[in-house]
Amino acid sequence: MLNVSVQAQGQPVVLLPASGLVAKDLAIIVNRQDPLSVKIASYYQQKRKIPKENIITISFKTGQSVMHPGEFAVLQKTVESKTPKHIQAYLLTWADPYRVGCMSISSAFALGFDKQYCAEGCKLTAQSRYAGSTSLKPYDDLGIRPTMLLAATSFAQAKALIDRGIAADGQAVLEDHEAFAYLVETSDKNRSVRKKVFPFVEALLAEQISINSIKTDAIKNKTQIMFYFTGKKFIDSIKSNQFLPGAMADHLTSTGGKLTNSAQMSALRWLEGGATGSYGTVVEPCNFLEKFPNPLVAMIHYLQGASLIEAYWKSVVMPGQGVFIGEPLAKPYAGYQLKAKEKGYALYSPVLTHGYYKISTSSQEAGPFTLVTSGVEITPYSKLITLPLPLAAFYKIERLEGFTQSIF
Repeated sequence: MLNVSVQAQGQPVVLLPASGLVAKDLAIIVNRQDPLSVKIASYYQQKRKIPKENIITISFKTGQSVMHPGEFAVLQKTVESKTPKHIQAYLLTWADPYRVGCMSISSAFALGFDKQYCAEGCKLTAQSRYAGSTSLKPYDDLGIRPTMLLAATSFAQAKALIDRGIAADGQAVLEDHEAFAYLVETSDKNRSVRKKVFPFVEALLAEQISINSIKTDAIKNKTQIMFYFTGKKFIDSIKSNQFLPGAMADHLTSTGGKLTNSAQMSALRWLEGGATGSYGTVVEPCNFLEKFPNPLVAMIHYLQGASLIEAYWKSVVMPGQGVFIGEPLAKPYAGYQLKAKEKGYALYSPVLTHGYYKISTSSQEAGPFTLVTSGVEITPYSKLITLPLPLAAFYKIERLEGFTQSIF
């Protein structure tokens, strides 16, 4: 079950259908030779309540940005031998190394080191089967464990990032919440190729979030930012803006994924500036759209309650050369609103997408639950569910089998 929004005293608690990965699905990979990695892993496990059996300890020398594929192969075998079968995703608690040979380290752990995901020069690579998927269990369904780096160069930065991710959960659905998306076309034409996608984002998502598609080299002094997609070697004024907990932000450029030694702006600057997740490429990708996050796909999944790691990974068709960084379990849209009505409560949640649902009630969260109604339909024109009286302490909403979810 997902974490639910904190409700006013006296209101029932709603248990929503799963919309994304949760703590038990994630394994933390920690380097015992790196004190910062150990400290980050410990804090994250505590704050996210990650089961102890999900902590995987490995050992390798620090101070390297690029790991040799042979060294990685040994480490990967160790990780695989220690990974519980139910694990669906990995979190790495370091910024270096960010690369394995010609691949990013996040893609190497997720897909296995394989040169079909690499390219010398301006060439396409193998695609990820996870891209665009509606799967909620990527390893069970596809044999892929999406991987993200909880990357930071100090514990203070890592702690702030973790705390932002946790603060994000369910908050974007609260009634007084306002969020903005900035889709920016800069003066750098080669790095602004994602502008082709911007009109589709506006057409499909304008009812769900305030979208600003603009031409500028950098936005300044903006508030309540949830999405910021742009393209340029360096982005100015990041810290002048105020990002909401859970925010995604990235810039399309060649080496933003060289986290600690890039000649261009590192994707780490987004996290240091207040974003919760980002992405960058670790070797020259050329400006193929498929090698960078698709704002439309990332936003659709995120706005329907997916976790940060899922929404970002699903938005990149060719992720072999790109590294994903941030707090993976942030889910700002996996919450709900309740409004009292004469005949019960009206429930709204982005998690409840088009389809049919059943409602059960109980006096306690662990159940047992009693079915009270079934066949309740959610459509683009009818997005509310009425929770029937008599009032119960807990309501469980479940999607009826046979009705598959669409990201649209």
